[in-house]
Amino acid sequence: MSEIRDRWAAGAIYEDFMGRWSRQLAPQFVSWLRIPGGVHWLDVGCGTGSLTNEICRHAAPASVLGCDPAEPLIEYARKHSQDVRASFVVAGSGRLPVREEGYGSVASLLALNFIPDSEAAVHEMRSLTIAQGTVSACVWDYGGRMEFLRYFWDAAAALDSTARKLDEGGRFPLCRPEALADLFRAVGLGDVCCEPIEIPTKFASFDDYWRPLLGGTGPAPSYVASLDAGRCTVLAQKLKQALPREPDGAITLTARAWAVRGTVN
Repeated sequence: MSEIRDRWAAGAIYEDFMGRWSRQLAPQFVSWLRIPGGVHWLDVGCGTGSLTNEICRHAAPASVLGCDPAEPLIEYARKHSQDVRASFVVAGSGRLPVREEGYGSVASLLALNFIPDSEAAVHEMRSLTIAQGTVSACVWDYGGRMEFLRYFWDAAAALDSTARKLDEGGRFPLCRPEALADLFRAVGLGDVCCEPIEIPTKFASFDDYWRPLLGGTGPAPSYVASLDAGRCTVLAQKLKQALPREPDGAITLTARAWAVRGTVN
C-alpha cells in the first residue's frame, strides 16, 4: 500500500464526519475559556468555522478572524457564517495573520496536533497576543475517550497492521493533558490550565456512523478511501460487530477533548 496522507477535500463532507461534533464541543470550549466581551479573537485552524461562529454567539467579541490552510474549508466557513464580526482567510502556522494592535484571545480548536511543529505554532500564537491576553487550544483525546475513532482504529488495526501508523492515538502524543500543559509552559505562558471537556456522540444507526467515513476527508476516511471494496466491506462488518448498539439500533458513545489555556505575562 502506498503512503496514505490526510486529505481535506471538501467542507460539507468534513462537516458530516467531524464538524457536527466540533459544533457541540465549541460552545463548551468558549464557556470554559471565560474571555471577557469586546475582545479581538484569532481562530487558528478554524476549519469550517465552528469555533468562530460560537465565539460570535457566546463571547460578545469585537471581531473574530478565522484562518486555515485548507481553502475548501475556508470557502465553506465563509458561506455559512452570517455574523459581520466574523471573517476568514486562508493562512496557516508560520504565516498567521497579524493584527497591528494584537489579539486579546488566540484560540485553536481541534487543529494544533495537525501542525507539524506545535511548539513553533504556540510560540507564534503567543507572539500575536496582547499582554494579559489568552492563548488556548482544544484537541481530541485520541488515545483515550474519543470513542468513535477508537472503535474505528482498533478494528482497522486488527485487520491491517499498517493502520496503526495512521491511528491518531499514536500519531499525536501531544493530545494528552501533561504534554499540552508542558508545551504551553515551554513557550512562556503563565497560569496554564488543562482540563477535559466531554460530549456525547450519538449515531442514529450504523449507517449514520459508517457513511461519513466514506467521504475521503480526514485521517480515518482517507484510510478507508485507500481500501479496495472487499477490504472496505470486511472493515465495516467488523465495526458493526464491535460497536455497542441500543435496542433501536442507535450507537451512543463519548468524545473527550483536552482544553488548555495560558496567559501572556
